[in-house]
Amino acid sequence: MRHHVVLTVRACYITIRCSVSGTVRVSAAQPRQVWKEAAVSGCLLRRGAPDTERFFKKAGFLLLISLVFFLVIRYTEFMAAQYEVTASKYRPKTFDELAGQEFVVSTIKNSLKNAQIAPAYLFSGPRGCGKTSAARILARSLNCLTALQANDQSGKKELASEPCGICDNCRAISRGASMDVLEIDGASNNSVNDIRQIKDEVLFPPQTGRYKVYIIDEVHMLSGSAFNALLKTIEEPPPYIVFIFATTELHKVPATIKSRCQQFNFRLISVEKIQELLKKICEENSIKADDDALFWIARESTGSLRDAFTLFDQIVSFSAGHIRSETIREKLGITGLEKLNALAEFCAAEDSAGAFALTDEILSSGVAIEQFVIDLAGYYRSLLLLKNNVTRESLLGYRPSQFSAKALETYDSIRLEQALDILLDCYRNIRFSVSPCFDLETAVSKLTWLSKWVSPSELKEAIEDARSVIGNSGASRPSKPSVVPVEAPVRHAAATSPDAPRTGDGGRSLSDEFRRLVMAKGSSSAKASAEDDDVPMWGTVRESKEETPEQVEKVLSIIPGTLVNPENSTERV
Repeated sequence: MRHHVVLTVRACYITIRCSVSGTVRVSAAQPRQVWKEAAVSGCLLRRGAPDTERFFKKAGFLLLISLVFFLVIRYTEFMAAQYEVTASKYRPKTFDELAGQEFVVSTIKNSLKNAQIAPAYLFSGPRGCGKTSAARILARSLNCLTALQANDQSGKKELASEPCGICDNCRAISRGASMDVLEIDGASNNSVNDIRQIKDEVLFPPQTGRYKVYIIDEVHMLSGSAFNALLKTIEEPPPYIVFIFATTELHKVPATIKSRCQQFNFRLISVEKIQELLKKICEENSIKADDDALFWIARESTGSLRDAFTLFDQIVSFSAGHIRSETIREKLGITGLEKLNALAEFCAAEDSAGAFALTDEILSSGVAIEQFVIDLAGYYRSLLLLKNNVTRESLLGYRPSQFSAKALETYDSIRLEQALDILLDCYRNIRFSVSPCFDLETAVSKLTWLSKWVSPSELKEAIEDARSVIGNSGASRPSKPSVVPVEAPVRHAAATSPDAPRTGDGGRSLSDEFRRLVMAKGSSSAKASAEDDDVPMWGTVRESKEETPEQVEKVLSIIPGTLVNPENSTERV
């Protein structure tokens, strides 16, 4: 670009000379570059032969071509430099612009105000929540020249709680051109040799700023030997060295590193905050957007602002200046709430034919099976939340009034939980299935008879109610024999236990006690059939008037471990 500008200026200069003097004479002794410039400008047809009119026409024509070429190049560069992704264009420049991290911002600001700078900081949290941006803002605040000059005049030791953004250090750090702020990727520089290089560099003081800052992103990717090599440097660094570590997996960072750093946990950003930022960006860029569409983008980002900006750029590219929910569903293959409501109503009405037809229509429109299962599971989750009186729009994903009233009336919380279990099992089985469509159709079939499903707790309650009804009705009927509980006898194998009670002759016997119980209760005349006798004979004894000593002996003969004849201890059954 600079070369074209120089040529254009030289051509203009030669043209002005042609227009003023009417001729340009160039001797053979002049440098060859001047000859080339004269030939390009059209001011010389042959050496020492002036032709003012032809020179002027050719010079003006070439000048016009040069200017057009220069303007085209400038316009191309301007258009190329004009577009910037939203995540980079709206990256926070100050702590106040850091969204959703109020605790981190207030703590770091106070430490900067009191000039209490730790040798190492550890920023942890999910992706896209501002860890690297906070590290760069902190580096600019530590080396801001405006605050340094103000401290020299006032004699204070305070640091800039907010970087000015206009001094040479702030601009150099923003461009990544500062020699005092080094940003290192921990994933690609994770060896011991890389840490050794850092240990050698920390011996040299900063050049233009007050601190020399090392920002190591994805620090959990460092090897165990690299962590061990870094311990001593973090614990006792030079007074002008500050380490800032950023990681998404805090559990992989050794405890020895954590104990030497000030830890700051970054949180996910709320859906409302992301929606507010997206709305502000749309206003600044003259983009029309529906609130439902922006809310969907914020919800799909799952608390990551970078994910929200990336999805926003993709949607803007095909929205033609107006972001609509219908366009998003059509282009990205997402199931709309209207179709989910219709499918839930078919399932509530036990209309399997309509449910299968609607499922096939949704899949034919280009919606992936996995995405359809995710959307359907999220829909039944929202119904479950509504059943439990949760009406917060950020949790439901839509306004409560947009959900099907028929589905809410048909299902209770127990059946909605079962619907979620069905869909979650379907999603887990899809990746190992012979045909994912079969698993989806099976899940939809289960949802159609969901209203008839009985939970184990309901089944237990029904059995207990039936048992109580049967017991009450049996007590009111005189023909049903009463039952007398009797302690189950101990088997013969345990009769030789030294702690067991014994009869006078040393044999174990329940005959006397059993005879006494049966003869004392022999007042009932009811007879029990074999089908009704569901209680073991050694656990209960039915009362009857016909019991005689011979019958008692017969009963005793089938009880294991009981002496039939107490007088003869050797006769056993």
